[in-house]
Amino acid sequence: MDTASSGTLESSLRDQFLIAMPSLNDGLFSHAVAYVCEHDAEGALGLVINQPTELTLRDLLQHVELEPADDLPELPVFRGGPVQPEHGFVLHSSEQQWRGTQPLTDQVSLTTSRDILEAINAGNGPARVLITLGHAGWGPGQLESELGENAWLTAPSDTGILFETPPAERWTRAAELIGIDVNLISSASGHA
Repeated sequence: MDTASSGTLESSLRDQFLIAMPSLNDGLFSHAVAYVCEHDAEGALGLVINQPTELTLRDLLQHVELEPADDLPELPVFRGGPVQPEHGFVLHSSEQQWRGTQPLTDQVSLTTSRDILEAINAGNGPARVLITLGHAGWGPGQLESELGENAWLTAPSDTGILFETPPAERWTRAAELIGIDVNLISSASGHA
């Protein structure tokens, strides 16, 4: 039986990239790459990693009433998804942990507590950082259904793409991980 249509979950997509197919052009997820932080029978949580906002880390720190350091790096803040857009999520390298840190892999952790922003501002933060406002969420079976409808491709995550590749290149680079040139896929793809 097809797993996507039966609603059962055989394997987690945690630590995978979801790559929006060209046909997924709803605006919010058009050309999106999401990093899957959680995926189980209860649903999935991911962070869109290639849609920078006009906000910077400096703006975010001022918003949470922290005085930005003079030597603060110019980091963009990404639109992580439409759910809880007022809530911050920090994907980062795993060499340190803070109060709200959840290790996702040996190399990537997710932190949602303010103390990581304080550490970054003080120059004591993680070596690699991606900050989002909001997240993408799927209810039980919803992501599996979207995969069955060919809305997303999945690919193993890559920390180079996650933290170092320019945001505008992440969609094509993530698809290249599985040997696909998404620019050659028709936006009118259907089922055979």
